[in-house]
Amino acid sequence: MGIKIERVVLRQIRMPLVHFFETSFGRTYERQIVLVEVVADGISGWGEVTAGENPFYNEEWTESAWLIVRDYVAPRVLKYDLLGPEETASRTSHIRGHLMARGGVEAAIWDLATRRSGVSLAKQIGGGSRTEIGCGVSIGIQDSVPQLIKKIETEVNAGYQRIKMKIKPGWDVDVIREVRAAFPNIRLMADANSAYTLADVDRLQKLDEFNLMMIEQPLAHDEIIDHVQLQAQLKTPICLDECIRSAHQAEQAIRLKACRIINIKLGRVGGFYEAKRVHDVAEAHGIPVWCGGMLESGIGRAHNIALSTLKNFVLPGDVSASKRYWARDIITPAVEVSAKGTITVPTGPGFGYEIDHDFLKSVTVREETVS
Repeated sequence: MGIKIERVVLRQIRMPLVHFFETSFGRTYERQIVLVEVVADGISGWGEVTAGENPFYNEEWTESAWLIVRDYVAPRVLKYDLLGPEETASRTSHIRGHLMARGGVEAAIWDLATRRSGVSLAKQIGGGSRTEIGCGVSIGIQDSVPQLIKKIETEVNAGYQRIKMKIKPGWDVDVIREVRAAFPNIRLMADANSAYTLADVDRLQKLDEFNLMMIEQPLAHDEIIDHVQLQAQLKTPICLDECIRSAHQAEQAIRLKACRIINIKLGRVGGFYEAKRVHDVAEAHGIPVWCGGMLESGIGRAHNIALSTLKNFVLPGDVSASKRYWARDIITPAVEVSAKGTITVPTGPGFGYEIDHDFLKSVTVREETVS
């Protein structure tokens, strides 16, 4: 049975973070998130566009995503008899870039399809054999090293299986040295968000002494070749994030030995269809993957949980509890992490959570329907 989308509803929500989050390209205090609701036969599916408020992580941001979904993506899926959610990717593939905007719509259609069929999203995408997923946590740049160490202690005590700390020039070697002294045995990784160049090789080589799981995306967001050169000079595995936007790029990076680990973000690669293809390429080459986060609301977080059930997601991802980011989430129940650092995978239809419509309405700053 095909899927004929009757309307696409766009909502922009404003969600203040419980604590600022800082990376190498800036500090965030609140999120302006674009949500996508697709409706067919009286059933709604929900997706989230994971673009930030500014075009710093990649070229997309809240305003661009709104326009792309409204003017280009929605018209290409409305009233068209989709054979299944997988077909969404081909319907929008001629739109150059804007993968997060396209991925938000695709995720909503996957959710709709699985709610109609009564199966869980995790099972539908080919995962679902796991009853729980392992969780890590991402900690932004802090105002001081003692503040950072205190936050890490809180998350370690909460049970998280892996700690990721953001780094940038001037907040790297000496800071990690103090963190390692305080926590000699935790699984620790560093995320640079493209803050370095090959001129920093000597500095990055100093990180080898700290037994890091990986250094994530140290060089430019669109650079694979320089990562080849850097990885050859490091003992620590490089994990690529920003510059892997397709299975083809993953294949190139792996064959060139630009990395030993890949972070898969649903929005960055344009949705479940391409995320599964990246996963399969990595698995075929023996490269482990994990699910990265983009400060998502509960909707994006729920999709990440489903994605993380695929076989080769063998490393703890950035899928953490709702309360780490939001005083109140827009889904019910909120995502919770167990004392051993795991999240139970929902088994209900779709992504397995319900929308808190009253709260969603209270944080919505604009809404538009395309039909």
